[in-house]
Amino acid sequence: MSATRLSEAHAAIDLAEPIDLRDRKAEHIRLALDRRMQFDSHPFDAWRFGHEALPELDWDDIDLSTEFLGRKLEAPLLISCMTGGTEIAGRINRHLAIAAEATGVAVGVGSQRKALEDPARAESFRVRDLAPSVPLLANLGAVQLNYGIGLDGCRRAVDMIGADALVFHLNPLQEAIQPEGQRNFSGLLDKMAAVAAQLPVPVIVKEVGSGLSAATGRALAERGFRIVDTAGVGGTSWARIEAARAGDAAVGELFAGWGIDTPASIQALASVREGGGLFIIGSGGLRNGLDAAKAFALGAHLVGMAYPFLEAATESPERVEAAIRKVVRELKIAMFCLGARTPRDLTRALLERFASEPVPDAFRAQSPRSRLE
Repeated sequence: MSATRLSEAHAAIDLAEPIDLRDRKAEHIRLALDRRMQFDSHPFDAWRFGHEALPELDWDDIDLSTEFLGRKLEAPLLISCMTGGTEIAGRINRHLAIAAEATGVAVGVGSQRKALEDPARAESFRVRDLAPSVPLLANLGAVQLNYGIGLDGCRRAVDMIGADALVFHLNPLQEAIQPEGQRNFSGLLDKMAAVAAQLPVPVIVKEVGSGLSAATGRALAERGFRIVDTAGVGGTSWARIEAARAGDAAVGELFAGWGIDTPASIQALASVREGGGLFIIGSGGLRNGLDAAKAFALGAHLVGMAYPFLEAATESPERVEAAIRKVVRELKIAMFCLGARTPRDLTRALLERFASEPVPDAFRAQSPRSRLE
């Protein structure tokens, strides 16, 4: 990597710079940083761990490492797909990639559609030289398969950044409210499966804030998809963001909490047994390492976070790295106090829902075992 490239990668972002409101990606960043766009309550707060006063575990024996997409991770964490397509977004992606490489976690980029349409935008997504050893995820909206993007476009998105997998994101609520939304979601399951069968890398299917149900998980598993990302209700509200852009705050508030909260979505997907089950990335509203521990206890194999790293990514890769290490330390503390040597051991921990409202029957799955063994 050249010294010039490294210097550019560490450049901070001046949030006082004027943002062209015709640039949807730049406007998304501005709005996503607004705390009013976050979900009002946090579903993981309704769950509480028991405590193991005798963990019978040496702190130094705790092992957070895992394998994902054929690469080793130092911690089971994904910096979720966020942005790209504009210069500000490019700087954010570079900061995230440097931090991911320094901490040994996975990282994704935002939707690459604009870069397929305008190759001049591709540079804002190219971060493989900054993160050579960690999993890197390409990203396209599944709905684009109904608007001119086919297998060739998907291959170009993967090749553009040297990705280890392609994420197809599902965002019907966002597209329904977005002023320029694309709303033809017919036939997407077959089209995604056809692409996945011919693409040289795995395909991951994720929501963008409204969660995945057990029925959707089963449909995906039956078509051969093995990796899913919940991106459930609890974090950034894309209904609010797109409604703000459309000047219709009322509809944004009406649908701000639409969907399946992340804990319920993780449980629902964990109940899917078709095709040998699903590898679950638990994301949507996770704010810290304790939330991550709860996600693992509910059945996630990896956790994803976006908002907790976004503001740091506007400043420097060092700030992102510090935020990641904070999450990892919090996760390790929770594991130590539960006697869990690995994140998968957390499925044996006592985790109880204590809020008064019941979990909807449609999303109820097998609870984790309520004891330490």
